[in-house]
Order: sequence, then C-alpha cells, then structure tokens
Amino acid sequence: MSSATPSPGPSSSSAHGHHKRHSILPAVSQSGPKPPVQFSSSCTIADSALLTGPHTIIVSTESVIHPRARLESLGGRVTVGRRCIVHERACLGAADLQGRYHKGSPDKEGRSMGAVTLGDYVTVEVGAQVESGGTVIGEGTTVGIGTRVGAGAVVGKHCTLTANSTVAAGEVIPDYTVIYSNGLRRVDRRGVSDLKNKAQARQIDVLRRMIPSNPAKFQ
Repeated sequence: MSSATPSPGPSSSSAHGHHKRHSILPAVSQSGPKPPVQFSSSCTIADSALLTGPHTIIVSTESVIHPRARLESLGGRVTVGRRCIVHERACLGAADLQGRYHKGSPDKEGRSMGAVTLGDYVTVEVGAQVESGGTVIGEGTTVGIGTRVGAGAVVGKHCTLTANSTVAAGEVIPDYTVIYSNGLRRVDRRGVSDLKNKAQARQIDVLRRMIPSNPAKFQ
C-alpha cells in the first residue's frame, strides 16, 4: 500500500422467475464521480447498485451485482471476475476503518495493482467490506456476511471467510483456508471446489431472471 486518500463524506424475492427482485431498503444516492466502466454484455447490474470513483470498474461474464451493492474505484481499478456475485450492501474498494482509501502498490512492471480484484466464481455476501489497496480475492472464495478484508490482503483460491470474520490489512491467506469470526482457521480438504462452482453457475441463472439489470445507467 503506497498511499491513502481521505474518504468523502457521508429483499424480497418471488419463487416465480417472471417476478424481478427489488431491494426492500431505500435507494442509495449516486454520489461522487461517475467511473469509466467495462461491462460484459452478459453481466447483471441492478439499477440501485452504486458505482463511484475516477478509475475503471470492470464486471466480467455472467457476474451479478445486487441492488445496493457498492463498487468504489477511489483507490484504483476494481475488477470483478467471471460468475461472481456481489450481494446487497457489500462494498468493493471500501475505505479502511479510519476512512482512508488505499492505493495498490505497483507490480513488477510498475503498473498499479488496482484497488480490488475478484477472481472468478467469488461471492461477496451481504454487508461485507473489501478494502481498497491492491486487495485480491482468489477464485471460488466466499466472503461471508459482515466480513472485512483489509487493504492489500491477498486471499487465496476457494477460501471461506465465515460471517463477521476479519482478514488483516496486507495478510496473505493460503488457498482452501476457512476463517471463523473468533479467529480460528483450518484447511478445507473436502475437494468440493468444482461442485461449488457449478452451484454458483446455477444460482446466477436464477438471479439473472430475478434482478432487474440496467448496465446502461452506468455507461
């Protein structure tokens, strides 16, 4: 993490596929700069999602951004991989607990690592915060409800961060790690990553029918 900038100021669903899913909470206001975006034609982005910041936000093939999810590029580029799900009130590119947006350190070629990068098949659950600062979430990882991933952390592939757990800034988490809210950790040796990815693809098929998508609003 090379620098930080101050923070700016301050459902329901139907079982029937033809009904669209709307947030039960009040709409969020679109504040701050409108970011440049690169969207796959097959992604789903709810009209009430909040995208803000001066840097590019990339959403890849068949990924789903729920109502009221926040993608903030104030610390650098935000990249969402293929078949990811970002739930309501989750935030990618969040400020730290002191309200600072960290920028990613340059890579070996001198290019910025961006604010946040999600690998493919990542799920970021309700209210989870992934801080800006070259933070990486590996393929197939689940970031649980209310979890916070600190700036510059690198979480490996197929990890499970259970509800309200914490990954410290700059921490490196090995593949297949399970982290609990009380700080305990173990390795998941079940070998079910392929099954989880297939289940994620099925869930996305359902969500794409339920969530009204309006990517044009952000372009």
